[in-house]
Amino acid sequence: MQSRWIYLTIAAGVSLIGVGLTTVSGQTSKVNLPAKTQPIISPLEWLPPNPAVMMPAHEQMPIYFVNRSQSLAEWQKLPSFWNVVSEKVTDPLTGKQYERKAVKIKVPLGLTRNPPVPAENPMTVQKWELGRELFFDVALSTDSTVSCASCHNAKTAYVDNLPTSVGIGGKVGGMNAPTVINSAYNPLQFWDGRAASLEEQAQGPVTNPVEMFDPRGDKNADAWHQAVLRIRQNPSYTKRFLSVFGTLPTRDAIAKAIATYERTVLAADSLYDRAELAMRERVAEEESNKFVVTAQDYETVLKAALAEKDTASLEAIQFVPAKLSETAKRLANGHALFFGKARCNSCHVGDNFTDNEFHNLGVGVVDGQLQPNHYGRFVRLPTGHKRPDTIGAFKTPTLRSLVTTAPYMHDGSEKTLEDVVEFYDRGGNPNEFLDVKMRDFEAERAYLRDPKGYNGPKVYLFGEAQTPIVPLRLNLTPQEKADLVLFLRALQGRPVDPIVANPTMPIPR
Repeated sequence: MQSRWIYLTIAAGVSLIGVGLTTVSGQTSKVNLPAKTQPIISPLEWLPPNPAVMMPAHEQMPIYFVNRSQSLAEWQKLPSFWNVVSEKVTDPLTGKQYERKAVKIKVPLGLTRNPPVPAENPMTVQKWELGRELFFDVALSTDSTVSCASCHNAKTAYVDNLPTSVGIGGKVGGMNAPTVINSAYNPLQFWDGRAASLEEQAQGPVTNPVEMFDPRGDKNADAWHQAVLRIRQNPSYTKRFLSVFGTLPTRDAIAKAIATYERTVLAADSLYDRAELAMRERVAEEESNKFVVTAQDYETVLKAALAEKDTASLEAIQFVPAKLSETAKRLANGHALFFGKARCNSCHVGDNFTDNEFHNLGVGVVDGQLQPNHYGRFVRLPTGHKRPDTIGAFKTPTLRSLVTTAPYMHDGSEKTLEDVVEFYDRGGNPNEFLDVKMRDFEAERAYLRDPKGYNGPKVYLFGEAQTPIVPLRLNLTPQEKADLVLFLRALQGRPVDPIVANPTMPIPR
């Protein structure tokens, strides 16, 4: 029987039986094992893949993203979100050609880029299926009561609609659960940006004693190692991990599988997106070069949505057919306010309506003072790189699917979109570190020039230096506020595709 040699320096006490490795304390080991030896004991964090047990390349089904902006012709031909296709590939080693199935994801209208996929975690249907199952599996929690979906409920746009989430043992966290929708586009994850990828984010809740982990009196217990062992107790998981990753379930492989699934949690194709497209088609036809969305464009898409019975988008704006023209005018006005007087687009920009930056809006401030656990991005920056302008700053969230992701802000303190607009209209909550985009610098300069003669908006003085802070009021009228809220509702779009959101839905192959 043919044998293989594997060389690797690894820590003492670890046995990789079945992949040709054992340890000699602190030294390089050389082990001669039969090629077909099966894994028996293995590290729980990660393992090198064993090609002998992995699914052959021609049986793997890769997943590709196709978006309208980069591949218009192909995008238009795809009939649905999830499309099974055939492709011919060539084995790079043998040169042999073979045909296999693949899946092409039709990225929703309005998202002009494909979700980035790290080279070390290429997407396949088999890996995605593992990730979908794990996302909804309570086995990742110590007492098997909490899953990722407990706080990120697919039925409610991947949130729990609570101000702050409830985790293991009924413990209440300190942050509002952000939606998973379009999180694939976020360069940093969590409200404070402490995770640099979906893979890294997926590892956080399992170790959190408020979310999924109960040490049960053992302060030295390793949450992830316990979770991996629970997953390994499921024969189906074990068999499929060997096939997909070439290893038993590990922390690394579980994180990769969940991240693969989350990259397909996409939603857009809102009335706003369709109005933008209608505008461009109208401008091309008119040859006017005036790229401004008008009431006419919103009227066009409202009529189309009504004709195709797009209830999700129409219900989001509480649409009344008899008021179609009036609604179109109000949407156009809200659109103009969002990108103009209301200044929403100073932070909410791009396809996903976020600058992916961190801002102090005064959320969590009481009487001008930040409360514990509300220091945000600042505490996550490494020592030597602390930036005072990130004190109390939290990530700009996406505005996609707003209607179904209430309440709002990182602490869930604003119950409705009307409340959010009122919050911004007054300039947020004043505090020493209020973001520069929330401040009225003209008023602050006027105060500094003549404190005694100043008669502008209220000035708040902070710190030993008595720094003047004046929140920038928007001074929106009641009608403008109502139209702006209507526009925000028009960002709702179509829901996440059922094949992604429904964990029991069969996967087309």
